[in-house]
Amino acid sequence: MNPLTKVKLINELNEREAELGVKDSVSWHSVYKDSAWVFIGGFPYDLTEGDIICVFSQYGEIANINLVRDKTTGKSKGFCFLCYEDQRSTILAVDNFNGIKIKGRTIRVDHVANYRPPKDTDDIDDVTKRLREEGCAPNVPQPSETESEEDQAVPVKKPKKDKKEKKKKKKEKKEKKKALKEEKREARTETSASSPVRVKKEKEDTAYEKYAVKGLAGSRRDRPGPDPRNPQDRADEADRFRDRYEGERDRGREEDNRTERNREDIRQRDRSREEDNRTDRNREDIRQRDRGREEDNRTDRNREDIRQRDREGDRGRGRNEERERERERDRDRDRRERDRGNDRGFAKHRDHSRERENRRN
Repeated sequence: MNPLTKVKLINELNEREAELGVKDSVSWHSVYKDSAWVFIGGFPYDLTEGDIICVFSQYGEIANINLVRDKTTGKSKGFCFLCYEDQRSTILAVDNFNGIKIKGRTIRVDHVANYRPPKDTDDIDDVTKRLREEGCAPNVPQPSETESEEDQAVPVKKPKKDKKEKKKKKKEKKEKKKALKEEKREARTETSASSPVRVKKEKEDTAYEKYAVKGLAGSRRDRPGPDPRNPQDRADEADRFRDRYEGERDRGREEDNRTERNREDIRQRDRSREEDNRTDRNREDIRQRDRGREEDNRTDRNREDIRQRDREGDRGRGRNEERERERERDRDRDRRERDRGNDRGFAKHRDHSRERENRRN
């Protein structure tokens, strides 16, 4: 398979997992959880081990590297194997470095399931041999003898408790909560029984008092203002009502008349526009008809001219034919006259010849 297609496939896998939100335990990276080696291919030939370590040390400490070189020339072949101290660094390297460009070349970064170190030969140099054996990871300082064993001891996890003990503790907690709730309820009931019941007083409303005072006054006789029982007051109230509401009616009528006028004006405008459009259409129709008639007249004139030309041509042809016929007649006459003259001359010659013969005899 082409290495560029492998790069695309790995990137597509990562994008799908990011979209679906796949867990780490189900991811395709989990297949390589036991290997901390990574394959790097397609980088420029002039890169050394130090350059590759500088680039790939962004996502973890590098433990070992194997840059594949040509045995005779010692030049790089453009691919290598790299080992991290932590396997999780391989996932970050594959996700972030796969498909990037280094000096114009697209590199491929992929996991390595079973890395097998190359067989040692006689041509190998000391540096690569030491790198393969020891690696390139930093040396961790060893603990001194003076340090106590307690500092070096690894903390041991506490043993898990039995499930039965956990269940018992949960039940005891629930019982304690229930007892506390019951005590609180009892305390509330005791305080409510001992203390007297408090009743909230409503706020006094001054408007309600005024209304109550007016209601007590009750009869309309006591109220200030016109008395409805008095006919004069009734007439005055009716006049006031008429004056008040007639003005409002007049205003409403005026507004209605204005709206009607506006509507009528709009209708007239629309009608005038429609009439103008109709007249324009009629004018356009008349113009088109006139144009059509003019075209028809032109065609008729052209036809008439053609007919006249044909007639004149026919007349000229007839005249020519008559002339030809007259010429033919003249020619026939000339021929006949010539024939007659020839016949006369032949007859005279024959008569002379006969006379001569008779004389001789």
